Amino acid sequence: MIPIPIILLAAGNSSRMGGKDKLLLPVDGQPLLRRSALIARIAAPVIVALPPSPHPRHDALEGLDVHKIEVPDASEGMNASLRGALMHVPPGSPAAMILLADLPEITTADLESVLESVQTNPDKLIWRGATAAGKPGHPVVFDRSLFDRLSQLTGDAGAQAIVRAFSDKVHLQPLPEQNALMDIDTPADWAAWKANRRS
Repeated sequence: MIPIPIILLAAGNSSRMGGKDKLLLPVDGQPLLRRSALIARIAAPVIVALPPSPHPRHDALEGLDVHKIEVPDASEGMNASLRGALMHVPPGSPAAMILLADLPEITTADLESVLESVQTNPDKLIWRGATAAGKPGHPVVFDRSLFDRLSQLTGDAGAQAIVRAFSDKVHLQPLPEQNALMDIDTPADWAAWKANRRS
């Protein structure tokens, strides 16, 4: 059986970080983007959507066994990256996992848990990580039957419209604590996350 690949979305412009690139911030002694790619690659093949080169994010992935693709229209928003990456999903893959690159608490075990839920809940079309309390978050797996709809999305809203349209076909897979929601978007997010980790 062809594995479900992980699409790592890493082409955004980090516009809310006050001039810093959030995906190059140090987490566990390495850039956040590299950490995300490493934990994803243990779970499944990885397709990384990146800004056009030259860009420091390409350097952050040096030597990793991932498929890097460039998104020329990345400034449009998240869905440009999604459209570009979906074109590189192997034809026989039954689904694809969408993973944001700015989740510093997500683990390989979390990704594997959501991937396993695809097999244990075959009546669904969308499988999604959630907090321990059940609040929907990331990552999100989409069945191949939804790829055409995903490929028609534009802007920066992600795939929420599709998730809402198929709400009766969504499985929520609880992950530890806030792993599914804890992301880094602003300097305040970064400071709060660092403070919480120290404590």
